[in-house]
Amino acid sequence: MSKIHPSAVIEDGAIIADNVVVEAYAYVGKNTNIGANTIIKQGARILPNVTIGKNSKVFSYAIVGDIPQDISYKDEIDSGVIIGKNAVIREFVTINSGTAKGDGFTRIGDNAFIMAYSHIAHDCTLGDHIILANNATLAGHVELGDYTVVGGLTPIHQFVKVGEGCMIAGASALSQDVVPFCLAEGNRASIRSLNLVGIRRRFDKEEVDVLSRAFKFLFRQGNLKDNALSLLESTSSENVKKMCNFILETKRGIPIYKEKNHG
Repeated sequence: MSKIHPSAVIEDGAIIADNVVVEAYAYVGKNTNIGANTIIKQGARILPNVTIGKNSKVFSYAIVGDIPQDISYKDEIDSGVIIGKNAVIREFVTINSGTAKGDGFTRIGDNAFIMAYSHIAHDCTLGDHIILANNATLAGHVELGDYTVVGGLTPIHQFVKVGEGCMIAGASALSQDVVPFCLAEGNRASIRSLNLVGIRRRFDKEEVDVLSRAFKFLFRQGNLKDNALSLLESTSSENVKKMCNFILETKRGIPIYKEKNHG
């Protein structure tokens, strides 16, 4: 049995699963699908064509599924937002619906943790176990791989791809693609090292050592794509293959750190 406050607005056509809580003055639009055991807190707005998986929490004054901040967007386009299970969407987060330039939907996987005031623009695709710290800002068509963490006050340029298991440091500004399992920081952000904290949480020491050797080989002197092609032909590690293929397929380029010479 769901618990819906009398002041909440639930439009006709909304699908509310069992044990959902909708608090005072919240709004749930038509053609939404709210999974079981989800909590929509006071004043939150869930616009039409939004799906939110079970066991999620949408905190006060978050807005999920409003139209994109895109001057070419047309109201007649069928668009929305799809969010997986176990999502946490904190206060004043904004997640915009997709556009015809994508497939119409902004997509977020399972176990997302989106902190206050973060913004996810139209047509973004986020994997599972994503963390966005406060005021992280994703422009349109950004892709984040599984287990990516974006620090607070960090903007990411449109069409940027961030590979699996990356860390983008706080107060950075990212405008190019980041290779899986790497850490990037700075303004403009560049790759500084492996995301050792992240990969040690997920992989055994042997795999961490394999990734460490791969990182040193890839980012040694010479052409990055040539290094990736060479390593791809010799490695048996699926994770190293992800790094190599990402480098070979990048469209925006890889931001390699170049230490400034102060001499």
